[in-house]
Amino acid sequence: MKRLIQTILTALLATAGVTSLGHAQTMPVPSPPALSAPSYILMDHESGNVLAERNADEQREPASLVKLMTAYVAFSELKSDHLSLDDTATISETAWRMGGSRMFIEVGKRIRVEDLLRGMIIQSGNDASVALAEHIAGNEETFAQLMNQYAERIGMHNTHYVNATGWPDPAQVTTARDIAKLARAMIRDFPEYYQYYSERDFTFNDITQQNRNMLLFRDSTVDGLKTGHTSGAGYNLVSSAKRDGMRLVSAVMGTDSPRDRADQSQALLNYGFRFFRTFRLYDGEEALATPRLWKGGSDSLPVGLGGNLYVTIPERQYDNLDASMQVREPVVAPIGKGEKLGELIVTLNGEEIAREDLIALEDGGEGGFFGRMFDEFMLLFQ
Repeated sequence: MKRLIQTILTALLATAGVTSLGHAQTMPVPSPPALSAPSYILMDHESGNVLAERNADEQREPASLVKLMTAYVAFSELKSDHLSLDDTATISETAWRMGGSRMFIEVGKRIRVEDLLRGMIIQSGNDASVALAEHIAGNEETFAQLMNQYAERIGMHNTHYVNATGWPDPAQVTTARDIAKLARAMIRDFPEYYQYYSERDFTFNDITQQNRNMLLFRDSTVDGLKTGHTSGAGYNLVSSAKRDGMRLVSAVMGTDSPRDRADQSQALLNYGFRFFRTFRLYDGEEALATPRLWKGGSDSLPVGLGGNLYVTIPERQYDNLDASMQVREPVVAPIGKGEKLGELIVTLNGEEIAREDLIALEDGGEGGFFGRMFDEFMLLFQ
């Protein structure tokens, strides 16, 4: 049924430029739950729409949430074949001496990269984090430069990394919004490695430690991600859950206890799943319109979106979505594939909720001499 509605919406857009799906009875949406956390955010994974937030851009100490970026860099190295799960890293005295939460690796030993990753992700091992950083970049300082470069790519503009562990440093800061962005990027870019975040325990050197994310033990739909705590940061938790095909990400920072961060994260997730729905309105590379191509080798040019378009809206308001296209006129060859030719605007009850570029889905090359001359003449009357 959703696909049928999408097909009808696309057809109407292509022919009329504006689509209104009518108006249905809406379900009231209450305010988000009142939380004591000084900073938090709830975001849909696919659309990036924010469903609840408080001081989400306030810079705070990340504590072990830093290890999300440490893992992101490591996964990037794995994906580019610069690193293998079966590679072994020699444990330095620096890594071995790290305080705080530990995996209990021994100096001089050679440990598999996969074991170090699991020790960092599941046991939050500071020693494992430093060992990975040194193996990938030579030392932790150089590794931190990589972390900041990836943060910039992801759009984490209020984040700065100093080390790979989250060990307190006044210059090391992040925000709830940036952490949620990183979690979305982690899930999107590395689905083959994301599974580590759902593991409840890990045994190394005959020592078994449990994952500190309490939600993994109380909610079967939660499959990640990471806790963090220092005396200055308080208790942090970035979590993700998937129910009925919809995935949400929450980041809660600065709570007073492990139970508080779990309870408040659970409240956010329950609120989002109860009162909102995410829809894929259009597929990327799908022709939404075929405007006339003047002076071209063909008469028309398919126009669409570069990627899938998702929106997250209150429950039972799908029929209140409107969409319109603004396509540049005239479209004159030559046109390169990917060139912006207009915009698609989606509104809900008259309020804009999404605006995406419409691009050429293929090259629009020039036509022959006489065809171009004829179109040049016809354009005088447009």
